[in-house]
Amino acid sequence: MMNADLNTPVTVRAGEELPVDRLTGYLHRQLPDFQGQVTVEQFPDGYSNLTYLIRLGDNELVLRRPPFGNKVASAHDMGREYRMLSRLSKVFPAAPQPDLFCDDMDILGAPFYLMERRRGLILRKKIPRDITIDAVMARRMSCSLIDHLAALHAVDYQAAGLADMGKPDGYVERQVTGWTKRYSQAQTSVVPAMENVAKWLNGNMPKEAGVSVIHNDYKYDNVMFDHTDLTKIVAVLDWEMATIGDPLMDLGTSLGYWVQATDPEALQQAAFGPTAIPGSLTRQELIDRYQEQTGVEILDPIFYYCFGLFKLAVIVQQIYARFARGNTSDARFAHLNQLVSLLGMQAERTLQSGTI
Repeated sequence: MMNADLNTPVTVRAGEELPVDRLTGYLHRQLPDFQGQVTVEQFPDGYSNLTYLIRLGDNELVLRRPPFGNKVASAHDMGREYRMLSRLSKVFPAAPQPDLFCDDMDILGAPFYLMERRRGLILRKKIPRDITIDAVMARRMSCSLIDHLAALHAVDYQAAGLADMGKPDGYVERQVTGWTKRYSQAQTSVVPAMENVAKWLNGNMPKEAGVSVIHNDYKYDNVMFDHTDLTKIVAVLDWEMATIGDPLMDLGTSLGYWVQATDPEALQQAAFGPTAIPGSLTRQELIDRYQEQTGVEILDPIFYYCFGLFKLAVIVQQIYARFARGNTSDARFAHLNQLVSLLGMQAERTLQSGTI
């Protein structure tokens, strides 16, 4: 059964174990004040970079490393993620503080970094039994989520020393053409809806809407809520795709994850978070709230939503391709091709209906 609180570590999955002896020696050398026995557990349910809880005596750290069998090195740049967090955490309190980066392949066989552990509640679609989210709370959580995204986009990225973390000029075009290329490279079968949406996106790109720090994977299970106040976000996690670019493309990614109560049942079953429970904002209400918080007028909401769906489908296809090509045996990936089709069809329906 899926663990709804993703901040509870479990036994490391088979095939994703870390060499504890080598890691122990490295940590004792690099962190002489943190002595004691090293134990390793894993945070469950992630599909991309792997995240572990490292206990070093009485101390706890979180370790991030690329997935085993990874063939897309640019999508799992640990050094870049470490640099982003090192600077951003100083000006955006929800970003965890990283502690140590290692590119010595003799330690884990891949670059990795360690960061502080934060405690709180991470939600996916299934809500823990001891958590009650009524309609009022669902709305407040929705507002908090989108408000934090707006706050991230308001960060002065130049003052924070982040200007070198992205190339904002031509960002929209690079994203559309880039994700189209990635889909082609990861494709394992023909999905007509994906082909149609890719063609539409390439022919209907809007002008750049601005420049900001963008997370690029902002959704419920990448934020951590305060256990005692579910309207308070205590951490934003998984910064592997963060960059400097168009904030509305970032919003589009979040909209792509946002399944609402009026969506087809199959899409609701595949939701990445409790976005459709009574009281939750709709996608249009998320857009309205974002506009209120930022003062930015969104003229092409259908483009951004369909881009978000397409991008998400490509990410899922890349993961499925690793399984289909024998680069991983993780059984969780075996049917992800069905989700690719589902997301493509949702984007195609949106283009046909003209509403999000």
